[in-house]
Amino acid sequence: MRRICVAMLLGAVATPVQAQGGNCAPRDTVVARLAEKYGETRQSIGLGGNNAVIEVFAAQATGTWTITVTSAAGVTCLIASGQAYEAMAKALPKPGDDA
Repeated sequence: MRRICVAMLLGAVATPVQAQGGNCAPRDTVVARLAEKYGETRQSIGLGGNNAVIEVFAAQATGTWTITVTSAAGVTCLIASGQAYEAMAKALPKPGDDA
């Protein structure tokens, strides 16, 4: 069901980039839609190859989550989405330590 919702979300923000086969739109449009439709806000951020920004958006109330990648040109693409998001407060144990 979530995949259908992502497709509907993207249908509302179609761009020439999407027409080329990607689920992409300008970043501000994608972020606004994730907030409006799913109540998702940015939970984490990182820098990928070619200066791409990787972000995880999630809604604490519903547990939905979406991973996006934004190019240096400001085009954001949806990479993955799902259910049951849970923020982890503890770091993983060091290798060799009992959990």
